[in-house]
Order: sequence, then C-alpha cells, then structure tokens
Amino acid sequence: MRSNRMFWLSIFLLLINGRGVVESVSDYLIGLGSYDITGPAADVNMMGYANSDQIASGVHFRLHARAFIVAEPRGNSRVLFVNLDACMASQLVTIKVLDRLKARYGDIYNENNVAISGIHTHAGPGGYLQYVVYIVTSLGFVRQSFDALVDGIEQSVVRAHNNLRPGSIYVNKGDLFDAGVNRSPSAYLNNPATERSKYKYDVDKEMTLLKFVDDEWGPVGSFNWFATHGTSMSRTNSLISGDNKGAAARFMEDWFDQSSRGSVSSDESRSDRIPRRTSNIIPPIEDQHHELLQLAAAFESTSGKTTTRSSSLNARVRSALVQANRPKFVSAFCQTNCGDVSPNVLGAFCNDTGLPCDFNQSTCNGKNELCYGRGPGYPDEFESTRIIGERQFRKAVELYNTATEKLVGKIDYRHSYVDFSKLDVAIPNNGDVKKTCPAAMGFAFAAGTTDGPGAFDFKQGDNEGNAFWKLVRNVIKAPGPEQIECQRPKPILLDTGEMKVPYDWAPSNLPVQILRIGQLAILSVPGEFTTMAGRRLRDAVKSVLTSGGSNVFGKNARVVIAGLTNTYSQYVTTFEEYQIQRYEGASTLYGPHTLSGYIQEFKKLAAALTTGKPVEPGPQPPDMLSKQIGLLPPVVVDGTPLGVAFGDVSVDVPKNSTFKKGSKATVVFWSACPRNDLMTEGTFALVEMLDGGSSWVPAYDDDDFCVRFAWSRPSKLSSHSQARIEWNVPETARPGVYRIRHFGAAKSLFGSIKHFTGTSTAFVVL
Repeated sequence: MRSNRMFWLSIFLLLINGRGVVESVSDYLIGLGSYDITGPAADVNMMGYANSDQIASGVHFRLHARAFIVAEPRGNSRVLFVNLDACMASQLVTIKVLDRLKARYGDIYNENNVAISGIHTHAGPGGYLQYVVYIVTSLGFVRQSFDALVDGIEQSVVRAHNNLRPGSIYVNKGDLFDAGVNRSPSAYLNNPATERSKYKYDVDKEMTLLKFVDDEWGPVGSFNWFATHGTSMSRTNSLISGDNKGAAARFMEDWFDQSSRGSVSSDESRSDRIPRRTSNIIPPIEDQHHELLQLAAAFESTSGKTTTRSSSLNARVRSALVQANRPKFVSAFCQTNCGDVSPNVLGAFCNDTGLPCDFNQSTCNGKNELCYGRGPGYPDEFESTRIIGERQFRKAVELYNTATEKLVGKIDYRHSYVDFSKLDVAIPNNGDVKKTCPAAMGFAFAAGTTDGPGAFDFKQGDNEGNAFWKLVRNVIKAPGPEQIECQRPKPILLDTGEMKVPYDWAPSNLPVQILRIGQLAILSVPGEFTTMAGRRLRDAVKSVLTSGGSNVFGKNARVVIAGLTNTYSQYVTTFEEYQIQRYEGASTLYGPHTLSGYIQEFKKLAAALTTGKPVEPGPQPPDMLSKQIGLLPPVVVDGTPLGVAFGDVSVDVPKNSTFKKGSKATVVFWSACPRNDLMTEGTFALVEMLDGGSSWVPAYDDDDFCVRFAWSRPSKLSSHSQARIEWNVPETARPGVYRIRHFGAAKSLFGSIKHFTGTSTAFVVL
C-alpha cells in the first residue's frame, strides 16, 4: 500500500516539476532557424555612416538572419520574429519576404504577425532600402545586397517553421552596466527633471532575454533585447561585420555548441568563458615542437586549383557541428531604444588634443570632424567590438542560466500602417491637437555623431542653419512656410518628405505593431527611439495593457521595444530633446510631435489587444522595386598576371615558421572579386588543422572573430586582385600543424564563373 502511494506521489511530482518531460500539453510550439545573409564583400558602400568612402572590401565575420516562431498548440495564432545582422529593416525587403512566405505557406505569415528587425550594425552592405535618401551613397539600389537579405530571411523562416515542436519559453531580465553611454547628454538633460529623477541612469541598462526550450531536445535558443549602437566598428572600417551584437551572437552560439559537447561548462560559474571549438574537433597531438615542424615541412603551398562551390560549403566549421535531427541552437542579440546610446563607453575626445569634446555640440575648437567616441579597446576597433560583444554575451549567459519565469497565455498581435506625414496628435493633459509633418532632416543631421562625425562646418545643436547651405538646399528643394513652421525649431537641410524625383526620398506610411507572447509584449517600431522616448512609449503601452479590468497580461506584464523593425524612418526623440537639435533631434523626421504620435497609435493597438478588437489596416506603403535605379558597375572580368593562377599564393608564411598564441599568421592569395559569388553558407577563408598526419579538418573560417578576409585590387579599373587572410591565433587554439586556404570565384570575359581554391604552406602553432 505504501509503495502504491509512493508511486502515485512520484507521478504527481513529475507532473508538477518535470514540465516539458511528461506533460502531454506544452505551452507553445516553438521553432528557431538561422541563415547566412552576408552580402557583397566588395565595391558596395556600407550602410549606416553615410560615408561614401566606406566601401566593403572583405569580411570580419559573417552576417545572419535569426528567426523564432511561437504558435499556440491548439489554435491558429502564431508570431514570427526575425533578427537581422543588418543596419535596419527595409520596407521593400519586408514586402518581398512576405510575398515569398505567402507563396510557401498561404496566409499563415503576414504583415500582421511578422516582425523583421535590424541590429544596427554600420558594417554591412547598403543599397537594399527603397527610399532615395538611404541609397545615395551606395550609388542607388544594389540588387545583390537586397537579394542576399530576402533569400536569407526566407530560408531562416523555413528552418524555423520546419523546427516547430512543442516547447516552453522562459523570460529573464538583468542590468548590464558597461556596454553603453549616452552620446547626447545635453539633449537628455532637457527632459523634465522630475522625469529624469525616476531613473538612475541616462541610458537603459536592462537586458530582457527569452530562453526557448524544446520538450525533447532541451534549450534550442535565446533572443534578447538591449540598447547600444552598432558602432564599435568605425566609419573607416571596410570589412563586413555584425559589430558588437553580431559578435555576441556568434560567441553565444559557439558557447552553447561547446557546452553541449562538454568542452565548456554551462554552469553559471563558467559563463564568462569565451567559446572556442578546436579542442574537441581534433584528437590530442603531443606538444613536441621538433616533431610538429617535421610534419609541417611535408606540406608546402599548392598552386591554385579549380574547384566547385560545394567545396566552400563543405569546409565551413559549423557544418561539422550540426547534430542530426537536433535543431541548431540560435541566439540573437536584438536592438531596442538605442537612439542616443553609444558603445564607445570611454567617452568622446578630440583627436588633435586628446581633450574631451565640447559638451553641447561635440566639437573640437568649433569643428565636429575631430570629435570621436572611444570604445573600451581604443584605439583598436576590433578589440572594442569584441569587448562590447563579450559583455553582452556574458550577461545573456547569466540570464539564460537563471531564467525561471515561463511565458504563459495567448499569442496575439496587432498591426497598422500610419501616415506620419500628416497625423493628428492629441497632446495629453492640455487637450491640444497637433500635427506631424512631412519628413525633413535638419542641419545637425549632417554633423553626424561622436560615433561617426560628419564633414564641412555642420554642428550638432544647430537651431539656425547657415545661408550657404540653405542656398544649396533651395536648389534641390526649398521647404515651404508651412513645413518650416511645422518642423520648428529644426532648420531644414533636406525636405525629404516632399522630394519625389526620381521617386520618394523618405517614407510616409509607417508600420506600428505589437506582438504578444503570454505576458510579453514586443513593440515593433520602425526607427531609433532615444532612451527617454523609449521609456515613455513602454510606460504608455504597459499602462493600457495592465489598466483596470483589462489586465489580461497579468501582474508580470513585460514590454520590450524592437527597434529598426519592418522599415526604417530614422530617429524618434522626446519633444524636449527635439528642441536641442542634436543629431537625433535633427533626424526625427516628422517634427517635434513624432513621439506623441507613436504613443497615441501604440495605445490604440494595446487597447485593441486587451479588448480583442481588430484595428484598421491603414494606408499601405508603396512597393517601389520597379522604380529602383542602381549605378554600381558590374564586375566585368577577373584576371591574374601572366603565369599566375587564381588561388596561387602571393605572400606565404615563412617555411618552418611557428606562431604562438596571440600572434598573427597572414597569407596573401591571387584572387577575384567576391561579388562573383557571395559564398552564402560557405566561406572565403579557412584555417585547417592537421589530423593524424595526413588529413586536414576545418578549425576556423570567415565566420570566426579571429579570422579576417580582406580583398583589394591595385586600382578601380584593374582586373587583378588579391585576398589577404589573417588568422589571429586564439589563446585557446590547440598546439599543432595548421594551414590557411582561400576559396573564390572568378568571372571570365564571357561571363562564366569558375570557382577556385588555394592553400598556404603549413606552419606550427604552439
């Protein structure tokens, strides 16, 4: 009798505590997926700094689309969120992705329940947005950039959809103190003192993380939101990079891959260890220098050889780490209200004197060009990127390991388009009705920020403009008296909302969206909200979701902002910050009441969520793909000097060379333009390690932080080019024999593409 009681007690405890193991009903269906979205690594202007001289010429590490789907197990309701290693979402990309998903799945995924968000790296290829002002420096529309995004997003969703399985989601939050500072403190200080007194810091320090747990396989991913700009990499960098958030995602995915195989502890006490993979790929090799040198001597560099594209795909390190039938772990570091938040946490200093920049205008002796923010690895931007990425990664692992609160409740969503060029906005507390304005950019926009200053004599905090630039502006498009008054005190430099030649320069109809997963609300905003603007929006929405008898979200309601989502419309400041006209205020397109307009429209969506009522779809944005103009010249032909083959080594490592951990091995190959083949889901660069004396296995590739692929040609019109591959030997690299390989694709005069590979002389790492 006692044994029977113990048996049923055990079953009861399992039902209570072993959720996800014996429960027949899961909270949700969950599916995650990722795919390569690395665009053209040559000739294309990078998106973010609007610096026409910042042209892509290689890869720091690859860019990815990472998606999660959450669905109700016994209903039709689901949401899809895609995080992009890209500067921002694009309305045109969103439209075409939705078309692709409709063709595959019918109406399951649509504009109402799909959110596509960018991390705001300033080191990705541009030319994929449809509005003129965002593609001027890229010489117009770049179809290859656009296609890489649309194709990659679609494939990430396909993988997530195919991975849909019963599972649970946990939410956690915590403060990260050393990954962002306010780059426009003078504007922040113009907010009411009573409001500022409610907050300890002038930037948001909180990270919110979701942990996805499959009923059978256990953890399969995490997504988090934290505010800091993707500007650790500078405006002069030319290597494609996910910047600090892309780096954090790479670190966390590798950390999980290793911890699940036992080579890195997943205990909280070990969560600060940066992941490395090679120790569990290769059988142990005795650390005997002489014997290793003898092994290496048998492998000299080889002439370039013709190969197939699949050789690059098969060489990818992470392809060997995928476990059969198990979903790949996906980790995304998403963007939120980062508008005035810089990762350059040491502050802004003058390059000429080393002194702090002017507080109000961020100038040095009246010039903004000399004022730069400094990251924690200054003067090494790669090191700053690693440090800020590592700090986010460490916090995410901590939250991941301690997440206990489950998301429970409905899946729901609301979406609407709003014409922000002429929106009536009811101002709270005084009954006034104001209007937003057609888009316009102020003089301080051209001044840039301390993350990337502009040129000429523009300054932040400029409420007047100057006569010369107004004359130049008027030649392009002079704003009318009504527009000048509506945008006041912003002095208008570019009246983009009223510029229509050759097609629209700026958006008018913007998407606003709320995705609900249980007690979590994700606010999809199409721009960069400043710290205080984001706080006001979150508070306003939360007050609706939890007010009175409509508290369907429960007492633990959580609200996060997903910035730069579904399209892009630049910045959103508070009314008070707008008056100061620093960069963010000058880039708040629709005038001083833009934030009030957002709060008004999001409160409508929140009210509809709580009552179960629909909302009006609003005016659709245009699809202007057929109008796009691209002036980037195509690749004509690739060539090599007489007697040289594609893939031949131009500069090799020295024979019998040994590299210690922390040093750099560099090899230069004769190459061809990377635009010929993006090597999607493949690699341009590979570090191999000798296994057992005769076979080579992949150890690192161009999706690793320690490998850099840099491409160059001697002149713009030259058909000759070279690829420099650098491997910064990690401290955790295993002693052994290594070599470096390059994969590429060359275009003939007749347009055919030939894939090739080259291999360096082997060398020893101790």
